[in-house]
Amino acid sequence: MKFSKFVAYGSYLPKKILTNKDLEQIFDTSDEWIQTRTGIQQRHIVEEGQKTSDLAFAAAQDALGDNDSLKNQIDLILVATTTPDKIFPSVACAVQRKLNLKNIPAFDIQAVCSGFIYALATADSFIRSGVYKKILVIGADSMSTITDYSDRSNAILWGDGAGAVIVEASDEPGIIKNIINSNGEHEELLHVPRESKENQPNTIEMQGNAVFKIAVNTLDQIVDETLKGSGYEKKDIDWLVPHQANIRILQATAKKLDMSMDHVIVTINKHGNTSAASIPLALNEGIKTGRIQKGQLILMEAFGGGFTWGSSLVRI
Repeated sequence: MKFSKFVAYGSYLPKKILTNKDLEQIFDTSDEWIQTRTGIQQRHIVEEGQKTSDLAFAAAQDALGDNDSLKNQIDLILVATTTPDKIFPSVACAVQRKLNLKNIPAFDIQAVCSGFIYALATADSFIRSGVYKKILVIGADSMSTITDYSDRSNAILWGDGAGAVIVEASDEPGIIKNIINSNGEHEELLHVPRESKENQPNTIEMQGNAVFKIAVNTLDQIVDETLKGSGYEKKDIDWLVPHQANIRILQATAKKLDMSMDHVIVTINKHGNTSAASIPLALNEGIKTGRIQKGQLILMEAFGGGFTWGSSLVRI
């Protein structure tokens, strides 16, 4: 039986930075208020003309480096995003064109903040079934483009960026277990309506307190569900690499794992909530800073609009 393992990592953040101090000039808020409630200090924002496919392509390039041989072995491209350049074609097809890769499948996956986990589970299934051998998986979002900057409780959260991994077939387990799930009954607690306000683009609407409560309860349950039958216990996990939504959610999940925050990769302070990009961005930071080491066991987990949620238990 074939397994999936990570062989390369990459990331990209737009150069433009929007700090809490900058937001103080836009609406009535304060750096202290934002940090206390979310843990966010700043977020990266796309510049005019910069698209989600640009972020995704840059992250892919970072993962590939100058390895043309690795690039030419890719036989599938998956992009998790909720902010595509266009209604169609997909961001994945745009990335394929920019990488000059032809005659391989490429498609997007939309599960909002859980998108990267959904894409990773899809890649893992394709590899285990023997259909594909080397897959480029990207999480990329330009959340600032669907943010209403007159909504001060919501606008403080979102940032832009992209993260990428390359997953290949292996005789030894890398990805040990994936869980994906959803429940559509709470759709309007976090959504972007198709009907826009007069002369305004479609923007995120969120009932923050309700989303927070459901997210904490769901992620609390997913820890037990992920470990059940995996052969591992809480104490075996070296690192938690969570979706970066709110520092209090991260702290609650770490508590559930009996884990010190010293073993949680935290990037929300610098990135904000980058939706599908947040887990691969955090994973890439953990790898490149040397905190996450080869052979260690990591748990990645996310919760997003839909509601969707998911987790991946991975041996690096």
